[in-house]
Amino acid sequence: EDFLNLIFKAMMKDVLNSSHPVSSAVQSSEQIEEMFDALSYIKGASLLLMLKHYLSKDVFQAGIEVYLHNHSYGTAQSDDLWDSMNEITNGTLDVKKMMKTWIEHKGFPLVTVVRKGKNISVQQEKFLYRVEPENWTSDASYLWHIPLTYITNRCNFTHCTNAYLLDQKSGM
Repeated sequence: EDFLNLIFKAMMKDVLNSSHPVSSAVQSSEQIEEMFDALSYIKGASLLLMLKHYLSKDVFQAGIEVYLHNHSYGTAQSDDLWDSMNEITNGTLDVKKMMKTWIEHKGFPLVTVVRKGKNISVQQEKFLYRVEPENWTSDASYLWHIPLTYITNRCNFTHCTNAYLLDQKSGM
């Protein structure tokens, strides 16, 4: 419950146009200090939980083990973690491509789901809670690779979870 409260607080900061991505190039030590705030840590933790759920606990754990083995006693960048996950998935999913959309964009998507009979359609757009006119920039080009999981009436949540990667403005 405490972690969930932290996530919601971070999301309230992340929806503002004045937010920042989890990962970006820096030019000065001041910019480095600005990047290591609660938003970066909480959003980063949330993204890792999302990835763990999408890949499965075992695949995620194996990717972490490869990452730690390959980079023990050395330096690493975020791409190194995604490369380790790609190695474990054997190219079935481009984890790096998916996660870059989350760590290089500020904010998060609003996903709209519409059901018409047996057909489901989903659409994504950047969510902004409050637009600050002096800081507003157009983010129409933002596109996330959103892992969606769902169940049908033929399954229960623990035994038959289906997955879909929304990597376009709309789909299904």
